[in-house]
Amino acid sequence: MAKQLDYHTIREIFTRFQEADPEPKGELEHVNVYTLVVAVALSAQATDAGVNKATRDLFKIADTPQKMLDLGEDGLIEHIKTIGLFRQKAKNVIKLSRILVDEYGGEVPNSRAALQSLPGVGRKTANVVLNMWWRQPAQAVDTHIFRVGNRTGICPGKDVDTVERAIEDNIPADFQLHAHHWLILHGRYHCKARKPQCPTCIIRDLCQFEDKTL
Repeated sequence: MAKQLDYHTIREIFTRFQEADPEPKGELEHVNVYTLVVAVALSAQATDAGVNKATRDLFKIADTPQKMLDLGEDGLIEHIKTIGLFRQKAKNVIKLSRILVDEYGGEVPNSRAALQSLPGVGRKTANVVLNMWWRQPAQAVDTHIFRVGNRTGICPGKDVDTVERAIEDNIPADFQLHAHHWLILHGRYHCKARKPQCPTCIIRDLCQFEDKTL
């Protein structure tokens, strides 16, 4: 684990991220906030590309909680059976859709606590929805962010909660809204787990990772 970088180094890192990609976007496809919740819930232990492939046709016919209930669990399974843990995920999506219809008038609530009360929605999922839909500077720490944070020293921590706090505490406020997307995309396409692309990395000179590839 690298030591925590200082303010000026972190500001320079995120200045470079911003210059390279001023408006980073999440890669999960969705048509409204409900389909975003479903897509993020389905993405646990699955790739965004795999989820997108499964949901393109699904969201054409089930883009509201009631339509998902009308489709039913078996109908949902037919669409998402290529995704890992699809049976449990289908149960959760049907359950959360029922709760949204019965308790929230078919609308998705926008507090972290209310979102996390839904089946299959943990803190990371809630933070993604709050950030992507309501533009709250919530930090959803996934495996990419955990790796990048600890390799570089941007936001080191022994667990995801510690890394989340390190982001909130150390990254300047003007970069907080997009911070988690910049870190995810950097981890996904550059600071890869097995073969990081250090020679072409835009923050190589600021990163503390000792095992840089040449």
